Amino acid sequence: MFMASELIPKEPVLYITAGLVIITLMVLALPFLVRIIEHNLEIFFLIMGILSVTVSGLWSSGLIIDALKAPVMIGMLPIGIFQVVLIFGILLYYFNKQFSHLVSLLIEKLRLRLFIFFFVIILGLVSSIISVIVTSVLLAEIVYVLPLDKNSRTKLVIVACFAVGLGAVLTPLGEPLSTILVQKLAGTPYNAGFLFPFEVFSVYVIPGIIVLAALAAFVIGKPGKIQPKYETEEYSENLRNVIFRSMKVYAFVVALTLLGEGLKPLVVWYIIKIPSVALYWINVLSAVLDNATLTAVEVTASMSLSQITCIIMGLLIAGGMLIPGNIPNIVAAGRLKISMKEWAVVGVPLGIVLLAGYFIALLPIIFK
Repeated sequence: MFMASELIPKEPVLYITAGLVIITLMVLALPFLVRIIEHNLEIFFLIMGILSVTVSGLWSSGLIIDALKAPVMIGMLPIGIFQVVLIFGILLYYFNKQFSHLVSLLIEKLRLRLFIFFFVIILGLVSSIISVIVTSVLLAEIVYVLPLDKNSRTKLVIVACFAVGLGAVLTPLGEPLSTILVQKLAGTPYNAGFLFPFEVFSVYVIPGIIVLAALAAFVIGKPGKIQPKYETEEYSENLRNVIFRSMKVYAFVVALTLLGEGLKPLVVWYIIKIPSVALYWINVLSAVLDNATLTAVEVTASMSLSQITCIIMGLLIAGGMLIPGNIPNIVAAGRLKISMKEWAVVGVPLGIVLLAGYFIALLPIIFK
């Protein structure tokens, strides 16, 4: 994998810093202020990614290859989010009636609230085993056919994406963040292995998933928000839409890869010098940046376990706040046609509450 850090000047460069700060502010503000950008996030983030790499002067054949491969490969495996979204989309196109019937049957047996509760818990936990990519596609398709109004469906998918984003960290199979974490801590003093993320983060992640599942079930699943007679959403996709949505996901992942690499000078020059407790809050940038990139730059084996825990938990939570923050967000927002503004209305307040709650939970190890 190409490492942009090797090309970054050791000392801060004023014009690069100024340019990247402006790009960051544009990324954070324009999707909420300009309607055409809000509805074309993939193109906007691709432009911002290209601009950030250009300003940083980090263009290389290695970066271009990595960016083009990112949506279609997981490590060395020739499978990625593009293929998963495309294959599942095609399968659902041909078997949508059977899938919808199965979901309806489960709802009839369990009732909607209980179904939602177990649905969020199960997907949150299995995301670390079947990967966040497969989980995100299942999440989007199941929520799509639930008998909820549009507003409730949007709230449910955002809450569920927070749960999936948390759960994916528990093994290196879940997402790139946990893979990179284990790789960086594989030597002394941590000698991190396959179960290292579970041993460190399960005490925080599993209760969080249960709380989010309860929130989804008892707030979003109120009877007044349920469509009568458990009528699920009528399937209205065609193969052209399935392929087009897959291409948009591909473009989004390429864009985020370029943006993460392009903004890396800011991380190397400034962010990693911030104390780890403050990084917990600063890592709210993970709402628009690749958390795997931030993990690769911020985490070192010389840190204490409490410092590492604070950094990773901050990244995991912030990743659910906006659409670009995590793979499940991108997939679900595209499938359910959720805008950046609609996501932020729910995701940002929920993320702030979770950040505050987890910060309180982390205080014992911070001041140990």
